[in-house]
Amino acid sequence: MGAFELEHLKQFTLTRVLNDDTVFKSISLLGKLPSSNPDSEPVQSIVSLQKTAFDPNNASSIIPTISKIQLTEVNDIYAWMLGWIRSADGTYLDADVKISVISPATDVHIRKYSSQKHAMISETPKLYEKVTKPFIDAFPKSRTQWVQNILDHITETEDILFEDPSPIHGFVLLPDMKWDRKSLGSLYLLAIARSALIRSLRDLRKEHVPMLERIRQEATRVASEKWGVPKGGLRFYIHYQPSYYQFHVHIVSVEYSGFQGMSVGQAHLLEDAISLLELDDGGPTGIFERMTLTYILGEQHGLYTPMVDAGAEI
Repeated sequence: MGAFELEHLKQFTLTRVLNDDTVFKSISLLGKLPSSNPDSEPVQSIVSLQKTAFDPNNASSIIPTISKIQLTEVNDIYAWMLGWIRSADGTYLDADVKISVISPATDVHIRKYSSQKHAMISETPKLYEKVTKPFIDAFPKSRTQWVQNILDHITETEDILFEDPSPIHGFVLLPDMKWDRKSLGSLYLLAIARSALIRSLRDLRKEHVPMLERIRQEATRVASEKWGVPKGGLRFYIHYQPSYYQFHVHIVSVEYSGFQGMSVGQAHLLEDAISLLELDDGGPTGIFERMTLTYILGEQHGLYTPMVDAGAEI
């Protein structure tokens, strides 16, 4: 993806609204943006906008026009930036909109960002082996290229807060792009495991407890030293199903309550996962591989139809 400027973003042509979330004050738009290759046709793209908190002291001077952007990061097909709305006297206030771009966007991205109905799925070990594991095995590597870029120090290198280089139990810790890097109440970090063999919660074994404990330890230390976050000020959780299959841990401020991904039915507390693994007998199959896991699945998710066809309990 080429360099982003305001004029490039303004060339976005809308195809349709994918989702309008009034609770989280966000909207996802499907359309087209110019290709980085000037000889190519515009490429299908998704632009998501989410309002940041307004300063009530400046509310009367804000007009609904983005007149400046600041690129935060570009990684593979993803880009994140901050947008400004010019005040009546021509000055710039703090950025009041977070913008993320996926360009080119695949059909999988479109389904993910579209409004959809959801169902609770009870995934037994048998269903995992029959439906979910083959789905994960077929997951395109291109969907996690941005993760590999981070692990290989191609992108976001300057953002890495801590790194354990071990190929087996190592991980990197860095800010999540959902965070504006300013508001401590919405602090959001991400720890990504280096091992490609740990793809989801199901792959965790008792041997991974030291890695999980170190993720908790180092994230707590970094958040305290860098931002003054007190002990007990972070929430650690693991998604199942995750949006991509390279094991990772979400780390957010306990004050952060505006993210749907923290809901029961998707988020599993890291501390609970560690406790279960410590109780495991260390046999050939891990405790999470033997459990029935119940979670929320959208009808646009690639697992939804196979699960229904396989007779999953909904």
